[in-house]
Amino acid sequence: MSEATIDSATGWWRTSIIDIHPGSIRVRGYAIEELIGTIGFPDMIWLMLRGELPTPAQGRLLGAALVAAVDHGPQAPSIATARMAATCGVGLNNAMASGINALGDVHGGAGQQCMDLYAAVAARMTEGMSVAGAAESEIAARLERREHIPGFGHRFHPVDPRAGRLLALVEAATGEGTVTGEAAAIGRAVEDALAARKGKRLPMNIDGATAVVFAELGFPSGLGRGLFVLSRSVGILAHAWEQSQQGGRIKGPMPPSIPYRYDGASPRPVSEEIPGDGA
Repeated sequence: MSEATIDSATGWWRTSIIDIHPGSIRVRGYAIEELIGTIGFPDMIWLMLRGELPTPAQGRLLGAALVAAVDHGPQAPSIATARMAATCGVGLNNAMASGINALGDVHGGAGQQCMDLYAAVAARMTEGMSVAGAAESEIAARLERREHIPGFGHRFHPVDPRAGRLLALVEAATGEGTVTGEAAAIGRAVEDALAARKGKRLPMNIDGATAVVFAELGFPSGLGRGLFVLSRSVGILAHAWEQSQQGGRIKGPMPPSIPYRYDGASPRPVSEEIPGDGA
């Protein structure tokens, strides 16, 4: 085999993430045995995604955001899907995959979308607008286009208890110099702009708050959903395991005693739908 062929084959997949040889595993240059027991899981996520280890303060803030979004009850579609799948005889990994696959643009995507919103406001600020003016301008444009504004308001919580805690942590981190506080200021300005336009306050929810944290920590918006999936996977795993231990077979979204609503055609014989032979 020619040297060129070997070089082409070894270069088929290229990665700067991990280097493995017999008896050696190095992640971003660090020996895995030195990382084990030295850093926490949020630090490992940061290292894998960013290439360098976070400061302790950065790792704590990332960990707080990951903790905040792990679960929102069995009525959440991703959790419900995992639990239903667990009653269908599939393995734990299949139940988890089923739940994770329910995380899309509508359920699970708002955090990343909110990061994009904050970035759009920040872009307007580079044109010389104040944070309040940039937020007002961006929200006005989006509402004019009748777009959904992600990250604010909640169908269940009048005030999302997770958001306030995360924002308080960001404020503390800003005071310590860990983050700049710009994304938090943008988030609050967006909340104010929405209140002015809607005539009522729609408090920042978990998606808006985690978007603040991830943006403050310098993660690109393209990673926003992936980070949420990492967090929610913990809840999906816990619920899938719990359901597998509880048992149950082929459980649908509602118990049989509560039927669905049928709104189709009334009963009719097939003969009425068969055209005649023209005789």
